[in-house]
Amino acid sequence: MDELRRNFINKFQGDFPLVEYPYASVAAELGCDEVALISMIQQLLDEGVLSRFGPLYDAVNMGGALTLAALSVPDNDFDQVAEQVNALPEVAHNYRRDHEMNMWFVIATETPEGIQKAIDEIEGKSGLHVYNFPKLQEFYLGLWLFLDEQGGVSTRSFSTAKQSADVTLDELDRGIIEVTQSGLPLTPEPFNEIAVQLGSDTATIMSRMQAMLEKGVIRRIGAVPNHYRLGLRGNGMSVWDVPDDRLGVLGEKMGQLEFVSHCYERPRHLPQWPYNLFAMVHGHDRDEVNRKVEQIADMLGSECNRHDVLFSSAILKKTGLRLAA
Repeated sequence: MDELRRNFINKFQGDFPLVEYPYASVAAELGCDEVALISMIQQLLDEGVLSRFGPLYDAVNMGGALTLAALSVPDNDFDQVAEQVNALPEVAHNYRRDHEMNMWFVIATETPEGIQKAIDEIEGKSGLHVYNFPKLQEFYLGLWLFLDEQGGVSTRSFSTAKQSADVTLDELDRGIIEVTQSGLPLTPEPFNEIAVQLGSDTATIMSRMQAMLEKGVIRRIGAVPNHYRLGLRGNGMSVWDVPDDRLGVLGEKMGQLEFVSHCYERPRHLPQWPYNLFAMVHGHDRDEVNRKVEQIADMLGSECNRHDVLFSSAILKKTGLRLAA
């Protein structure tokens, strides 16, 4: 990867400027011209190095809801059920994982009631029970990839999580989300292009997006690297059975580890699922992830009753939040 690509990814996984000519501003900082920068971002998207580029929205802070769910799908039915699950616009991500519960997906809806409606629809179409794992407590959320000159990639800790006060989105806010949820326009004046589509003006669009950033409706604006393409092919969801009265303390400690990108309390589903603490760990391969998981196990010591790691073996869907048109 050349220096321009590397510097762009390292610096702009967030903090993309809300100014009239943002690409020109970023290009000046990186020492290139605006046309070259826009072309490079498009190439990174086309090559799959970036999963997307633009604002990342938070369903909960928009007044909606978000949950992690899982299915145990017979191998012979897996492709059919994956197609059924992925067809729902409410399903933002879907992964195959090496476990009896082999399909794990994120459901994001505009209203809290939408979660159960989506679950009911999946159960009705697939004939399978959906295990619902809503977030009960968040200890950490943040993954920033850093690329070095030798082609290596490592993780850096950062957090964009914000707990918002009551947010009311009006028609213009919703319009901004609808036209940017798949990405920011790759034109010299992207916010003007959004304004033209919505019958508004550039200053208003930038002001509204800045307000959404401050309220946590937008988590961040920038590049979303594909960690698989960049070399982090070990993707392990580590799960832990810890005493409920110690979960808060242990979750805080786990969330502070540099290699943990997500750390949450989620409900048990006994007897099938005894785990109540989830932590995502990334590495170059499964051996590296397993070594990091053992570091967590050593840290928890006797306070952990048991643990497991569910490795992802396929990305079935990865689109992020989508509002209905």
